[in-house]
Amino acid sequence: MAEVLGKTNMFLACNYSQKKNLEGGACLAPKKISGFCLKKNSFSSLKVKSLASGSDFNGQRVAFLEKKSMSKRRLSQVPIKAQMQTGLINRGQKWWEKGVQPNMKEVSSAQDLVDSLLNAGDKLVVVDFFSPGCGGCKALHPKICQFAEMNPDVQFLQVNHEEHKSMCYSLNVHVLPFFRFYRGAQGRVCSFSCTNATIKKFKDALAKHTPDRCSLGPTKGLEEKDLLALSANKDLPFHYTPKPVQPTPVPAHEQTHMPNQVPSHSKTELPPSVRTTSLKERDSEGKTLVGVGR
Repeated sequence: MAEVLGKTNMFLACNYSQKKNLEGGACLAPKKISGFCLKKNSFSSLKVKSLASGSDFNGQRVAFLEKKSMSKRRLSQVPIKAQMQTGLINRGQKWWEKGVQPNMKEVSSAQDLVDSLLNAGDKLVVVDFFSPGCGGCKALHPKICQFAEMNPDVQFLQVNHEEHKSMCYSLNVHVLPFFRFYRGAQGRVCSFSCTNATIKKFKDALAKHTPDRCSLGPTKGLEEKDLLALSANKDLPFHYTPKPVQPTPVPAHEQTHMPNQVPSHSKTELPPSVRTTSLKERDSEGKTLVGVGR
């Protein structure tokens, strides 16, 4: 008992906000809080002066409660996903986010893909279609990052197939990993699928279309059929108005007018009755001349 009373800081843990509701012999802390509370009808010979209300304890027993950490209790009630988003728990970096260069960007929507291609100007743009569960995509990603570092003038766009399945379906992308190269007014210059075993295909395409050259005309981006397919997909918030088809002008040197001429082989033939009559007249005239000569 002396050891219990010897703790001078045991009164500091009382909840003084409850002092208005306290009366003689009442518990200083009715609720279970960190610290202690007093219970009735214990230690009748013990009377302690209350610091909260100025009254006697009237023989009440001092009981200590187990201190619990409220921060841990509250943290355990927060979902793990919310803790990751708010930074309470460090989120592990995903494999397609490692080694990303400044000229690499993950596409967020179909409109973002269209705008990124149009805003690239005359730059070479490589569209990389990948999936988080694709082993070949994961193995090829470090090399793609190396190519992006070696070619800072080339724009790399990453399209997550799992998040944009409907868009990939409209673009006829059914094999992963898959790449499409776009440049300036030419639009799509090549498309193929490759892995680490066939990485030479990617190197050759990069070396062929990377050199500087001037493209005549505005940036083309996606083809007309791809834009129409994306616009027809009801799952995508993408709208596209087809451009009006203009008639192709005919060069002036090809616009030659031929005069109306009658073919040389066309002859006006007489009716059979006319031809027969003329022949008979000739025969009669011939006979008349023979008779006169005699």
